[in-house]
Amino acid sequence: MGVLARVFESAGLGTVGLSLVRRQAKNIKAPRFLHCEFPLGRPLGRPGDAAFQTDVLRRAFALLDRSDVPVLEDHPEVIEDEADDAATCTLPPRLDPNAHPAVDEAAGLRPAYNRQLAAADGRTAVGRVVGADGIGDLVRRFVTLAESADLDAAGFDADTVRAAGQDLRAYYEEAGLALADHVPAARQLETWFYRHTRTGEVVRAASAALEAAGVDRNVWYYLLPGNQQG
Repeated sequence: MGVLARVFESAGLGTVGLSLVRRQAKNIKAPRFLHCEFPLGRPLGRPGDAAFQTDVLRRAFALLDRSDVPVLEDHPEVIEDEADDAATCTLPPRLDPNAHPAVDEAAGLRPAYNRQLAAADGRTAVGRVVGADGIGDLVRRFVTLAESADLDAAGFDADTVRAAGQDLRAYYEEAGLALADHVPAARQLETWFYRHTRTGEVVRAASAALEAAGVDRNVWYYLLPGNQQG
């Protein structure tokens, strides 16, 4: 980003960027950075808070008047990650006692997922491997993976298994947004999914089974975020 900014500046175009990792911003020495001590993935701070996000953008664009580059300014407010605290989302009751608990749980979350999908005007992060209609089958395949540590038996390869895990996480986190009574703090839905749901339990078990079976680390390690390992 710093290199591109300098290229644009040399062509007479003013640039400004948002930083979430201050050390990197300092090392890059881009012409103008507003450092925001916010959780990764939330460069504008609080989701759904238009006034706060507008303030971030105004502070950033105000740096365009600065010629004493490189400039690295700090946003005055700090927002904590709060990943250690799971969001509070009430899971649905069992629908089919004959189904695997994780499969049944995912099916029960479909109405919540649909509500969030409508609220987001159809935007969703689900779809790397399957759409929402395929989530139940995807959970079943992860159950197979957790029980066998066999990618072929579960219908995965090294690339698709990671993408499939991202689909499951996205489906649950989007459903969780509809179930929570407020916008959760950063990564609270992540912790809820991996630590408090049956499907999250299955994904964790699949990662552990692959590790125990001696499968390449790049396959099993990236099924979970770093702070959800162990």
